[in-house]
Amino acid sequence: MSISRTRDLLVDVARQLFARIGVENTTMNDIALASKKGRRTLYTYFKSKNEIYLAVVESELQQLIKTLEVVANRDMRPDDKLMAFIFTRMEAVKETVFRNGTLRADFFRDIWRVEMVRKQFDQREMELIRKILIDGNQQDVFAVQDIESMVMILHYSLKGLDVPYIRGVFNELGVERNQLKEGIVHLLFNGLKK
Repeated sequence: MSISRTRDLLVDVARQLFARIGVENTTMNDIALASKKGRRTLYTYFKSKNEIYLAVVESELQQLIKTLEVVANRDMRPDDKLMAFIFTRMEAVKETVFRNGTLRADFFRDIWRVEMVRKQFDQREMELIRKILIDGNQQDVFAVQDIESMVMILHYSLKGLDVPYIRGVFNELGVERNQLKEGIVHLLFNGLKK
């Protein structure tokens, strides 16, 4: 088995164990046994459980960015693309967190450690948003004066929506998905002024 495939296997096995029994309850020995690899092989790739945990988060973020790249590369109007990007992102983040079961609790408890790994994802996400906004300006769909500021505002606004959206806060408040979408569309494209 190639180096890359062995590492990917170890990351996937660790993700499944973390999701099923939790990061704290999973040992390096558990990962070695479940992957049918020796501890020596595991330690060749990862020095600690923390390192493999960060590799799991990074792997999930890579899958998420691939999903967003598909949306950003669609042939559609920039305003429709931006909305598709936003809602695909929200749903994909939610699905990623729920797919990982008990890893979800660790993700929320350890958000700062996750943020370290997330830097590459954030940069790529901002590049995709930037491209959508530039295309929108060029096609005379948007009139964004300061692209870089708007990229940052959108990026951090989306990050701010992650936890409430995942936890279902909007649902608890009686806000349905379509209402949320309409609110975001109105805010982005019409602003708050009369």
